[in-house]
Amino acid sequence: MFEKNEMIFGVRAVIEAIEAGKEIDKILIKKDIQSDLSKELFAALKGTVIPVQRVPIERINKITMKNHQGVIAFISSITYQKVEDLVPFLFEEGKNPVLVLLDGITDVRNFGAIARTCECAGVDGVIIPSRNSVSVNADAVKTSAGALHTLPVCRESNLTQTIKFLKDSGFRIVGATEKGDYDYTKADYKNPVCIIMGAEDTGIPYEHLALCDEWVKIPIMGKIQSLNVSVAAGVLIYEVLKQRGFDNNQE
Repeated sequence: MFEKNEMIFGVRAVIEAIEAGKEIDKILIKKDIQSDLSKELFAALKGTVIPVQRVPIERINKITMKNHQGVIAFISSITYQKVEDLVPFLFEEGKNPVLVLLDGITDVRNFGAIARTCECAGVDGVIIPSRNSVSVNADAVKTSAGALHTLPVCRESNLTQTIKFLKDSGFRIVGATEKGDYDYTKADYKNPVCIIMGAEDTGIPYEHLALCDEWVKIPIMGKIQSLNVSVAAGVLIYEVLKQRGFDNNQE
């Protein structure tokens, strides 16, 4: 859950936060909101990637009974980056970059654990969608052991375009899926690579799988047919290090 000091409520206050460029994870707006000020709010949101949820007023009242006017914004604990800015920077730094794209991961503790592994393994950034994704809140930062304060996180509104951009930039796209063609150790991680991890229940959407260069799977020997996604991510991330001789900057 978000802490109280991570919230802004009231239409004017939220508009001012948007216009000031504050990092906002999501905004809850009551379903039937109608006012001149609310029109200003929607105008301010136009062109942003801030997720907006239209919800019953009862849900907002459960969060706070203060004068919220039907609008609450949750402030992010981090500053998001953009993939099109991060990738050129990594290449300019001489990196052989590794990125992890989390496609539909909504559990905050799984996200925090993956971020912690990424930071420990020297991954260069994590990509999440602006919708149908985890919020980077205090719980996520705590579970990541603070990794989210140093690990770049990119929030993108269109993952299809993001994946295409990465491919055009020279990244090999590896999708982790039970539909995988072969064992994850057979994939090539030596050059710039982006690993895609999907939600535990639905996996990677087909439109994103179709853009992958390789589909890989982790062998399952027991009766339970899937690993926790944070564990699976760790397995793949450390295979990247193994193939690269544990040096993320080596070609």
